[in-house]
Amino acid sequence: MSPKCHLVRQEHIPVRAACPVIDAHNHLWGQWDQVDQYVRIMDEVGVVQYADLTSNLDLKFVPGGYDFAPADIETFFTRCADRHPGRFFGFTAATFSRPKNQPLFTDATAFVEETVALLERQVARGARGLKILKELGLHYRDGAGQLIAVDDPRLAPIWDAAGNLGIPVMLHQADPLGFFDPVTPDNEHYDSLIKYPSWSFADPTRFPRPRTILAQRDRLLARHPRTTFILAHVAGLSEDLGEVARLLDTYPNACIDFSARMDELGRQPYTTREFMIRYRNRILFGTDMPPSLEMYRCYFRFLETFDEYFFPPDYDGTFSRARWAIYGIGLPPAVLEDIYFRNALRLIPGLNVH
Repeated sequence: MSPKCHLVRQEHIPVRAACPVIDAHNHLWGQWDQVDQYVRIMDEVGVVQYADLTSNLDLKFVPGGYDFAPADIETFFTRCADRHPGRFFGFTAATFSRPKNQPLFTDATAFVEETVALLERQVARGARGLKILKELGLHYRDGAGQLIAVDDPRLAPIWDAAGNLGIPVMLHQADPLGFFDPVTPDNEHYDSLIKYPSWSFADPTRFPRPRTILAQRDRLLARHPRTTFILAHVAGLSEDLGEVARLLDTYPNACIDFSARMDELGRQPYTTREFMIRYRNRILFGTDMPPSLEMYRCYFRFLETFDEYFFPPDYDGTFSRARWAIYGIGLPPAVLEDIYFRNALRLIPGLNVH
């Protein structure tokens, strides 16, 4: 629960977004029986299209974090996208869907060939991009037990294939910096890591340090300039917007979303507002949370108003736990249009807004 606060402040909670919204970073969370309810929520708040980035996975929250397993992408099309034309679009994780406690591959050449062939088939079926979960760089190992980095040269043909197909790669690398620190009460994410213990990467003998992971990511961007990379969660460094600005200035093939990082951005509202206005053409809207009226309206409140001292949802979209208060950044209407939908239309093939 949010702590009791005696601060007198006004509330301006938008019922609907100021313009059409494309939620370009989300999942269906295995809730096939909830798709019709998702559409009702979208209609009520003004979300015109919704991404299932893991449309060939069964992804869901479980005690301690999330879990996933391979699934048939046809399920996404038949039970969701085809039933609600124009409202849902899917990315594929291709072969980056194997259990994280098993080798991603033993034969790299065969793995790459399999991945590229599957990617081509699923894009022909209607997949709009390639989604890479954070397991690449943190968990996945090869047959020799070596951790596989995102810039591993053996994977290079996959990124080139995405570029040749004209689809973006949605790339999740690293996590909030506190996830890599010891799980002690002085860690600002202590309560999060108690709730989601599988998200702790504090052990340096098991997990690389976040700056190492991000440096690998930067080398990947430099080596594949013809491929568009959408760097999820403020490029994995929402605590340092100056560094994210340097990244965007250096790599024209990179853009970001801010899904599940409203909390990080909302506690630095002046810096965030300046950053979002400056990079208005490089930022996509996304939530990465199970949809609800309250969750979406909190995102809109953050972007559209100057409201003070309110609480964002938790990583699972609920409001039962407060990390810290945030502040609205009151973006201008033209900037909102870019972030809410125009950038997604430009970067992701096959989308439209009616």
